[in-house]
Amino acid sequence: MAHITKTISSKILNKSTHRCLSTAVSQIRIYEVGPRDGLQNEAKFVPTDIKIELINKLAAAGIKDIESASFVSPKWVKQMSDGVEVMKNIPRVPGVNYPVLIPNLKGYEIAKQCNIEEVAIFPAGSEAFSQKNLNCSVEEGLKRFKLVADQAVKDGIRVRGYVSCVVGCPYEGPIHPKGIAKITEQLFEMGCYEVSLGDTIGVGTAGSVKRLMREVLTVAKPEQLALHFHDTYGQALSNLVAGLEFGIKTVDSSISGLGGCPYARGASGNLATEDLVYLLYGLGVNTNVDLVKLIEAGRYISNFLGKPTESKVNRAISDRFKNHNDIVKIASCDI
Repeated sequence: MAHITKTISSKILNKSTHRCLSTAVSQIRIYEVGPRDGLQNEAKFVPTDIKIELINKLAAAGIKDIESASFVSPKWVKQMSDGVEVMKNIPRVPGVNYPVLIPNLKGYEIAKQCNIEEVAIFPAGSEAFSQKNLNCSVEEGLKRFKLVADQAVKDGIRVRGYVSCVVGCPYEGPIHPKGIAKITEQLFEMGCYEVSLGDTIGVGTAGSVKRLMREVLTVAKPEQLALHFHDTYGQALSNLVAGLEFGIKTVDSSISGLGGCPYARGASGNLATEDLVYLLYGLGVNTNVDLVKLIEAGRYISNFLGKPTESKVNRAISDRFKNHNDIVKIASCDI
């Protein structure tokens, strides 16, 4: 009898969770980071025209937010040294946002010459990672980014914030959620319209993500936050589902699961955009993204880099489907 009661309770809980999740993910904004975060750690330099074509293919697939370049020093990240050329030569598609990553005022002034509409600033969630990534303390980094944010707000340019290492740091280990919540609050005070919480080394689990969300949501609303997961331990999708239960509406992802961090040894790629879109269609969320075209974009950049795609969906779909709606039926188990 106890076993039957436990089984019934489990079914009720699962149905309740499904209803809550379905409501929470009624609409999701996909924030593509492949052309920047996805490529920054690649040893093989990607020419400007290839980067631009990748961005064009992502836009053609229906992605509306495409992080396209970074204005960090070429000395530290050579892959991003052609940011000006990329931004000045992208054929801008109406309704598509092309944000860029900005490290300091010098980078901002260069980027401003490229008809930008949105910039992203990126303080670290740990002192050790801040020293490695920014060569300064967390507090010093926040002061530096405030200068950028103040000028961008003054210029009428949107500001997005990233916080890296939100659950774990490659140098310090586990990170306490209270510290991440404090940094998130400071970014909103600077004028950020949204803050993306990044598990830079991919050590997060559904449990640690839930603990993080409960703390950060004491200083922010769900619609002000984005989730950014790396898939180092294969937890990106399960972590995402855990985060979506809190009502998050924006998810960062990278085409073909590209990504990594020059200052986080062992960090592998991001959550693959193809896998994210497939998951969302399975949850009944119409992303208006054409999966066939998205898979083509993933293959385009993977073929150039000379390595297989990290997207499970891209691998599984292969050449079996030429029609986007057929893939949606598979994702939705619509048989």
